[in-house]
Amino acid sequence: MVDTVNSLATRVHELLVAILTHGADVMVPGQDTASSPRGFLGSRQRMDAASALRDVVTRAGALGPEGTWLSAAGHSGLSALAIARGDANQALFHLDAAVAGGFNDCVSLHSAPMRPLHNDPRFQALYQRMRITAADLDELFWLHREMQLTVQESQRATIDNIGRLDTGVSLLPLAPMPTREPNTHGLLITRIDLAAIQTAFQQVALKMEFQRSSGNTSLSLIDDTWDYTSATRDAWHADALESQRLRAAQARAFVARPGADTMLTRCPPLGSIAYPA
Repeated sequence: MVDTVNSLATRVHELLVAILTHGADVMVPGQDTASSPRGFLGSRQRMDAASALRDVVTRAGALGPEGTWLSAAGHSGLSALAIARGDANQALFHLDAAVAGGFNDCVSLHSAPMRPLHNDPRFQALYQRMRITAADLDELFWLHREMQLTVQESQRATIDNIGRLDTGVSLLPLAPMPTREPNTHGLLITRIDLAAIQTAFQQVALKMEFQRSSGNTSLSLIDDTWDYTSATRDAWHADALESQRLRAAQARAFVARPGADTMLTRCPPLGSIAYPA
């Protein structure tokens, strides 16, 4: 099948979801699977994420100028993998290539894993090359805040679902993705990052909900003392919470700031951005 921008963007999204849920284990002959790293969400699965991302870079390059930002997305992912394993040189190599391809997520470069690189002249040089508009920067802050909120909402939902006796399945409501036309293609990379986090956490939440639901169904069939009254009350309470979370997620939708500048400028000075908590 011939690659298109849309199909390759979907591939990047799928890879990021897999890395979040299964980890980024590089397959090495003879490696003990018991020692393989876990994904952010706790699953363990053998997956050569680095090779898959390098494949994205190659395939994006074949698309010409339209695929440049996707090549940057692949290099950004490879940089993140290098940071995770403590390889600063490879992280900077791929980050430099990402910036050359249009990566301009200066907000992410102020997150905790990136701060140790701030004093490196190579990092400072590539940071100085990035360009952003005020309108895109507004959305970058929103995208990163929403990443944090997705994680927090997932944790709250997990706690709220402990001990539920009903068999209903609650979704993890998500804020809608911005639909404005970005001023820079680099913003599309961060949109994929958020979409991957939303997908990964929603998939895990649904899996846990189905397990709880099927377990309660089985127990209710074999336990003559099953508390159906409490189960009904739990279902009502869960529905109310889900409706509340849905309204809150919809209310968080990104709204462009009127009059926000769309001219390209340097990113805010290194160290001047507080990463969204």
